[in-house]
Amino acid sequence: MPIFSVKTTASQERTVADMIANREEPEIHAVLAPDSLTSYVMVESDNDAAITRALEEIPHARGLVKTGGEAGRSSIAEVEHFLSPTPDVEGIAEGDIVELIAGPFKGEKARVQRIDETKDQVTVELYEATVPIPVTVRGDQIRVLDSDER
Repeated sequence: MPIFSVKTTASQERTVADMIANREEPEIHAVLAPDSLTSYVMVESDNDAAITRALEEIPHARGLVKTGGEAGRSSIAEVEHFLSPTPDVEGIAEGDIVELIAGPFKGEKARVQRIDETKDQVTVELYEATVPIPVTVRGDQIRVLDSDER
């Protein structure tokens, strides 16, 4: 089934995607508004006519992306990388200085000691502890402040 690109106003991708999804168009099967894709929404549909009908009443939708005079079609292989989640520990390296943003140590600074990508966990050592204690937290509970690689 083809996937079509819809041009939107910047920062309105989620709004447009929600409005397309809420339309009662039986030929529209799925809508995707990835965070990493600015000003575009991907729509899975039987044909471009259904999308054009849906876009007529949706503010911030600028229209279908045209390539070579016809609606630009994509395959699932071309948008597949938007569908697989990225691990929370991606971009974090051993030795990085991080701030804990959730949990009992919220607000504390720490140095990354070990990363477990399979469990999406990071073991850190708190800076201000008198005795170095390793603490293991989920990757979404920390924010990188300073990286050795930068």
